[in-house]
Amino acid sequence: MNTLLVLLGPTGVGKTEWSLRIAETLNCPILSADSRQIYKGMTIGTAAPAKEQLLRVPHHFVGILQPEEYYSASQFEVEAVTLIEQLFQTHHCVMMTGGSMLYIDAVCHGIDEIPAIDEKLRREVYALYQSEGLGAIRSRLKMLDPLFYNEVDLKNPKRVIHALEVCLMAGKPYSSLRTKQRKERPFRILKVGFGRDRRELYDRINKRVDEMIKQGLVEEARHFYPQRHLNSLNTVGYKELFDHFDGNSTLEFAIEKIKQHTRNYARKQMTWFQKDREIHWINLSDERLDVEKEVIALLSLGDDDCLLA
Repeated sequence: MNTLLVLLGPTGVGKTEWSLRIAETLNCPILSADSRQIYKGMTIGTAAPAKEQLLRVPHHFVGILQPEEYYSASQFEVEAVTLIEQLFQTHHCVMMTGGSMLYIDAVCHGIDEIPAIDEKLRREVYALYQSEGLGAIRSRLKMLDPLFYNEVDLKNPKRVIHALEVCLMAGKPYSSLRTKQRKERPFRILKVGFGRDRRELYDRINKRVDEMIKQGLVEEARHFYPQRHLNSLNTVGYKELFDHFDGNSTLEFAIEKIKQHTRNYARKQMTWFQKDREIHWINLSDERLDVEKEVIALLSLGDDDCLLA
């Protein structure tokens, strides 16, 4: 049976290199489930695969959009599932890897159809947030969708803003569009999660941020500074440097904040993933494990054909 192999895990755990090794062994293409690597030019800040890595294995959904282009998990669901079914015509196994929780769930379980947000409306809502603060956004959301207002993390501007945008765009409460019905896929899905001991993961994150700075993250962020209002750039690594460019912090402080916020994001990812009982976890801190062998064994439990790509 055709199998979608989903390699997931927190940022900094080592998904990129392991996905390449395993994809080479299985001779299968890779779909990126990363909501920021999909944009062009944001290579260092999103830890996107380098050119030489992209040459090793065919990749999809990496660097295909301009930062100003709107994109959503629901769009990713439609395009990714369509591509996966096309790839199954020549491969028994297709890999998807990344850390964007909504993108992974969209492909594996389906996501409710949420209307695309008009750019004019997006700017208007963001302008309200900038001028009157998060409280104004919360108040509008409470009026338009009290049910979702009581569910959402009211301290998370991105979630609150998005909910208000949907209410205004759809002309109905966001909560009324969230059916949460799971969609059946015509292929097998195997989820493998990569984890590490927390101290080791945090140390890897800190070192990776230092390496990003050496590679030119500051210069990359400065290039995008005129576009800092875009949703795609409201991202750890860029927003801290934008704040530095605004004169609100030193570079050293900004770098420490990038490390802290990345660690926080990794912790949030693990909390999300640990709720999913379908994930087979592999602890990369255990040096005794043969990771490729473990993954291939999991694949073989279901169907040996997936190895015959």
